[in-house]
Amino acid sequence: MEVAYFQTPIGFAELKGDEHGLASIKVLDETRPIDIIPEVLEDAVYQFQEYFDKKRKQFDLKLNPQGTAFQKKVWQELQEIPFGKTVSYLELSKTLGDPKAIRAVAAANGKNPLWIVVPCHRVIGSNGDLVGYAGGLSRKKWLLDFESPVQQQSLF
Repeated sequence: MEVAYFQTPIGFAELKGDEHGLASIKVLDETRPIDIIPEVLEDAVYQFQEYFDKKRKQFDLKLNPQGTAFQKKVWQELQEIPFGKTVSYLELSKTLGDPKAIRAVAAANGKNPLWIVVPCHRVIGSNGDLVGYAGGLSRKKWLLDFESPVQQQSLF
């Protein structure tokens, strides 16, 4: 498994993957040395740079996350949430065919190893609250604000 580190506006990113695809993405609180990016991860790093430069709204990467069949089903559905939009955990459960599976859907969402690419940050509470983000609610808020089609204007 190859590893790449690079700086993002929300922290230092760690990407892991190989010829089978991108396996995990984490945003770390600490810094890491930036070495040469392994060839199998070059496109992923490039697409992330485009995303943070607001030149990309959707990723086109080969993915290889490890998880249960149910988790992979949830993660696949997360990829259908458009840039700049949000859905609730309940809405996501209904889309997956079982509104009573809300806790299982939330647990699978929390185990998503491919932050941002599989946009688990776009899932919010039914009342609109920002809840449940492994990277911390401040990062979730930052990502949702970053993707928002409505940018707050300064009054002064």
